[in-house]
Amino acid sequence: MPSTTESVQCFGRKKTAVAVAYCKRTASSSGSIKINGVPIHLLQPDILRFKATEPVLLLGRHRFAGVDMRIRVKGGGHTAQIYAIRQAIAKAIVAFHQKYVDEQSKKEIKDVLVRYDRTLLVADPRRCEPKKFGGRGARSRFQKSYR
Repeated sequence: MPSTTESVQCFGRKKTAVAVAYCKRTASSSGSIKINGVPIHLLQPDILRFKATEPVLLLGRHRFAGVDMRIRVKGGGHTAQIYAIRQAIAKAIVAFHQKYVDEQSKKEIKDVLVRYDRTLLVADPRRCEPKKFGGRGARSRFQKSYR
């Protein structure tokens, strides 16, 4: 009989960036987190790397020790992708604990994350407003002239 794989799949969004996190636990899971095949500690840009690792730093490395995470991200810019990644990681670990561990630990994790930053679990609904006629952008109008 093959070894059982416990896995969940979650997504995170910010503007037009979408990150899909595949969180799995097997016999050989070492706690690695990879984004588009690159380990999280080599993530670019360097300044935003801390933002992507926030869920791991908040919850502690021990919660991620038994699970491997693979994250695919596309769309948006650098910052939007980082925010989508952190949301996907946070949502995946909550879903994993709900499905395979217990409700109590899931509630503890969720409380810690929401107390720190609500956007770790709840998506930001703001989107870019479309341009209209009569001006250069969504709200600005061309200057009025009488002659």
